Amino acid sequence: MSDYTQPWGLGAHDVGAPPHYGTAEDVVLGLTAIVRNFDQGGANIMILRGASLKVRRGEVVALVGPSGAGKSTLLQIAGLLEPANAGEVEVGGVACSRLSDNRRTEIRRHRLGFIYQFHHLLPEFSALENIMVPQMIAGLPKAEAHLRSYELLEMMALEERADHRPAQLSGGEQQRVAIARAIANLPSVLLADEPTGNLDQKTADAVFDEIVSLVRQIGTGAVVATHNSDLAARMDRTVLIKDGVLVPG
Repeated sequence: MSDYTQPWGLGAHDVGAPPHYGTAEDVVLGLTAIVRNFDQGGANIMILRGASLKVRRGEVVALVGPSGAGKSTLLQIAGLLEPANAGEVEVGGVACSRLSDNRRTEIRRHRLGFIYQFHHLLPEFSALENIMVPQMIAGLPKAEAHLRSYELLEMMALEERADHRPAQLSGGEQQRVAIARAIANLPSVLLADEPTGNLDQKTADAVFDEIVSLVRQIGTGAVVATHNSDLAARMDRTVLIKDGVLVPG
C-alpha cells in the first residue's frame, strides 16, 4: 500500500507534546561546520563561521538571531538551495555536499519542505491544485494527489475552500494552504522562514499550532526561523546565530 493512503488523524504526538528521539537514526538534518561568505565590493563578508546543528524526527527547533545574522542563509543551505563554502549538510543521513545537481534536486523534492513568510501560492490554481502540484512533480498519480490534497485541506478545516484561488483566501488561509503544500510529500525536514511573520498574533498562533501538529504527526524535523520570542519559547529548543555559529538560545 502506498504511504499516501495512510490515515491523517493525530496520533500520540499533538501540539505541545514532547518529541521522542535519541538514536542516530532519528537525526533527519545534520549541519556540520557550515561556512558561508560573500564577496561584496572586494570585501569578504563572513556570514556563517562553522555553524553546526542536528535536528531529530518530531523535533521543532527555533532559529533566532538579529536581522542579517544569517538565518535565511542557513535555511537556504540546509534546503540545498544555496551551497556552503565549507562544511556538510546531511538530509536523512545522506551527505549532500558532493552530490550532482540532479540528485540534490531529487532530495529537495522528496525529503525537504519549505514554508516562507509569504505563501508563494500559484495564483492561477485553486487551493487544492496548489497542494497537488508538488506531489505530481514528485511522480504521484493525479488521483492520489487529489485525494491526499483534499485530506490535508480537511485537516486544516479548509475543505470548503478547496476550489478557491489564493486571492479569494484570507492571509491565514493562504498560509495554511502553503503549509499543506510543504508537507504533502511527507518530507524528512521542514524549513520555515518567518512562517507567521505576515500574520496577526491570533492567526499566527493558530498557524504555528498547525505546523507543530503536522511535524509531530508525520515525524518530520523542523527548523523555524522567527523573530517572535513567544513562538520560539513554544518550540522544543532554541538555537541562536551568534558571530556566525549556532549556540543554545
